[in-house]
Amino acid sequence: MSYHDYSGLKDEEIVSLITQDKQTGLFQVLYDRYHAKVADKCYSILKDKNKAREFMQDIFSKVYEKLGSFRGISSFSSWLYAITYNHCIEYLRSKKKLHYPQWNQNTLLPEIIDEQEEDFTDLKYERLLKIIDIIHPEEKVLLLMKYKDNLSLKLIQSTLKISGSAAKMRLKRAKARVMYLYSQLYKDL
Repeated sequence: MSYHDYSGLKDEEIVSLITQDKQTGLFQVLYDRYHAKVADKCYSILKDKNKAREFMQDIFSKVYEKLGSFRGISSFSSWLYAITYNHCIEYLRSKKKLHYPQWNQNTLLPEIIDEQEEDFTDLKYERLLKIIDIIHPEEKVLLLMKYKDNLSLKLIQSTLKISGSAAKMRLKRAKARVMYLYSQLYKDL
């Protein structure tokens, strides 16, 4: 079979051929499908194109090494994106010594009395992107994981190495912070 014959297979089928049948050359199919998306995710967090490309290569090396541990509990893309986010967050934590709980205490956000679920659907996309770029990187990652990549809360908590209740609370605070900042920056528009 040629490379193109394999390109129609699902990710999970390709992973199986690589891990069980030792067809390691097929990793190129996965790389071709996802390298641009992984680089974009890295760039959205790091804001450095060179670092994003470097991280993309590091992430694919890590994915190749860990491919045997992929269990198919979530989709391959979700698993890949979780590794991507984790790699970027670990880097930011080590370089900038980011500590979310301390940052959250020191960053003003009025108490949100209304317990209803915040809704991003009525917000203008370009404005929302500007707000997301100014919040804490872990909050940004939480929101991207949940609403852009539709990752499960369980996968989010394991990626960020926090408890389920912490993941829920941080997600709630991140949404509240975005809504608050949006209302403050765009209240007159």
